[in-house]
Amino acid sequence: MTPQDRLARREANPALVRLSHALSRLDSVLTVMNTGAHPDDEHSGLLAWLRFGKGMRVVIACSTRGEGGQNALGPERHGLLGAIRTREMEEAARVLDCDVAWLGFGPTDRVHDFGFSKDGDDTFARWDKALITRRLAVAYRKYRPDVVLPTFLDVPGQHGHHRAMTRAAYEAIALAADPDALRDCPYAPWQVTHHYLPAWSGGGATYDDAMPPPPATLKVIADPVDPATGAAFSEIGQWSRRRHASQGMGSWSDNPASSWDLHRDGGEAEAGLAQSLPQDLNALSRLAGPAAVAVLQAAAAVTRAQDVFPDRQRIMIALADADKALGSALQTATAHFLAAHGHRIRRKQREIAMALGEAAGLSLIATPDPANIAPDGAATLSVTQTTPIKASDVTLVPRLPQGVGAPTAALGTTRIELPVTVTPDAAYSSAFRDSFDPLGGNGSCWLDVSATIAGRRVDIKVDLETPLAIVPRHSFDARPAEFIRKSGEPAAMVATLADDTPLGFSVPDGWAVEQQGRILTVTPPTAAVRPLTVLTPTIQDHDAQTVSRADYPHIGKVSYSEPAALKVLSMDVVLPKAAKIAYIGTGDNVGLWMQRLGLDVSILDRLRPDEDFSTYTTIVVGVVAFGGRPDLVEATPKLHRFVSDGGHLLTLYQRPDLGWMSQSTPPLMLRVGTPSLRWRVTDPAANVTMLDAEHPLLGGPNRITAADFDGWDKERGLYFAAEWDPAYQPLLAMADRGEAPLNGALLSAVIGKGRHTHTGLVLHHQLDKLVPGAFRLLANLVQPVT
Repeated sequence: MTPQDRLARREANPALVRLSHALSRLDSVLTVMNTGAHPDDEHSGLLAWLRFGKGMRVVIACSTRGEGGQNALGPERHGLLGAIRTREMEEAARVLDCDVAWLGFGPTDRVHDFGFSKDGDDTFARWDKALITRRLAVAYRKYRPDVVLPTFLDVPGQHGHHRAMTRAAYEAIALAADPDALRDCPYAPWQVTHHYLPAWSGGGATYDDAMPPPPATLKVIADPVDPATGAAFSEIGQWSRRRHASQGMGSWSDNPASSWDLHRDGGEAEAGLAQSLPQDLNALSRLAGPAAVAVLQAAAAVTRAQDVFPDRQRIMIALADADKALGSALQTATAHFLAAHGHRIRRKQREIAMALGEAAGLSLIATPDPANIAPDGAATLSVTQTTPIKASDVTLVPRLPQGVGAPTAALGTTRIELPVTVTPDAAYSSAFRDSFDPLGGNGSCWLDVSATIAGRRVDIKVDLETPLAIVPRHSFDARPAEFIRKSGEPAAMVATLADDTPLGFSVPDGWAVEQQGRILTVTPPTAAVRPLTVLTPTIQDHDAQTVSRADYPHIGKVSYSEPAALKVLSMDVVLPKAAKIAYIGTGDNVGLWMQRLGLDVSILDRLRPDEDFSTYTTIVVGVVAFGGRPDLVEATPKLHRFVSDGGHLLTLYQRPDLGWMSQSTPPLMLRVGTPSLRWRVTDPAANVTMLDAEHPLLGGPNRITAADFDGWDKERGLYFAAEWDPAYQPLLAMADRGEAPLNGALLSAVIGKGRHTHTGLVLHHQLDKLVPGAFRLLANLVQPVT
């Protein structure tokens, strides 16, 4: 983190706002869990109200890391995208001051984001229904939510991942409460008493709920503004959603929502959320028996602390009284009360400790240098307190993963430095941990801080400013790491390594790999080889890792480590003659793949006002590029002239809500279908029919057949065209099981002297997955007009 980053973070989070929000945590003893399938599924505005307006503890249970989704920021996909969206979700949760319970652990886990699904049963077939339901039941036991609220309804027309999570949220309730189930679970059974569903449709530009929502039994109405920030709670929700930048989230409304209709499953109409449960410490005292007086004393002390805001000294005295009273309540309460409500008391104690730290001005900045350490390496952990504090005997205990060590220290000055050592056998850090806690204790390392404040000894957790990670000392970094070997080409292939670390290779019979410093030469056998060959590198007799990295201002640096591989795709592909291609993209690798295929491609990262397209035969516009390239939108009239003058314009799939205007963006009218669920084919093995096998784009230079669609991954395509000018000719038909064929996956029209071709096929993903047919089809689609 740069000094500018640190200044911006502290400026955006003033101390008085932090203290006000720390006190507001003490208003309620209820916990609400919102369940969803992907980062960004959460009901952000509603959750902002429940947390900051009502003081409830909010938990977001998320089943995947979003690794199968799109990326509006850059080229990161798969595991690295999952790491990015994990950090985005955690930063979004930090804004909402809520927990995250992760139920899936990246692309190698059985519960992962495999792309789009239209049916919950299809999703369960990939995830294993028993597994995700069990994981959610364990989360219920761990967090003990009083309220469970799925984000979406389980109805046709909704994303299958959403439908599966809504069903699992319901079925996990009985499992979590069953004392004979989950015997290896470390948490006691827990009965969720209030299960709600949204009483509104999840339909829109993406989804198309085919059934009406259930009737509302409760209308949640928010106050006009949050007193600490002066913002509407829905606006705070959008502050949070803005952190999901890879998904293009965050929007402004002149009239932010202030009410939400909910349906309580199996329940009667209510005036308030979970109104039959104790809402605060005062109500809880009526159930506390011998501990009732102590709980009432704590409630009164909390009220005093809130009433004297912002007088820090008086706040600390009142909070110290509340902490003492809750300690007494735990000592005098009956076993029955503790089993049912002890977690509420202990949670309030932890929240009071955090509020005491805020009132005392304890705002430690803990930073590792370097943040990434290799086994047998070392670092320094700097801890700084820049302002005076009203706390004494402050001790710091680093909490580190196995194999990493640092000493305990006392905060005697404004800055201390702790040496961090790593053993040679320390395990690499995972990008996917199981939870996020807004009260601290996140990542692989944090500080347990103990301090005496207003006579009370309290414990708080302080996260590191930049997460510490154990990473491979040497990683496999070759350019390229994937080769495309066309029939008839010379056998040897050469890659350049990032360093000259000696490598070993596990190779199939007949293959040879030779390393000379940073140059790697790969030679295949003379005999025929399989289409895809994977060569596995080793470093010092261990399987090598490839580490991919990303760095964005809203999340900082993230990395993803996976087993390394050198891949060779061998195939028969003919390139179009005399093709000179311009690629205009934003966030995919299509331009690079065309270059590796051997095409003459110029990647235009920025279009000049005087850009001359006449030097190209073909212009390819990348996935959703009109939504992220203002220079491309401004150049649209030039693209139209390029087509009419004899050029070939190929547009990959575009979103109708991100820059694609059906009447003006394409040379002739072409409307992308909405809601998009109805205009996509999610089965990667769906039958594909050639509507005109002799069309120039299908007949040559490679004859495209159904075999070219074998081995596709994740899905066939999305954002298919729904309506088009008669000049466009549909070339392919395909459908998901039980649905009518869609003809808008690939369209082409002769316009003037040139041609416009538009496709909703996920070619960019198939290229990344080294699917031979995608390369053959792309070679056809970029051919010049003849």
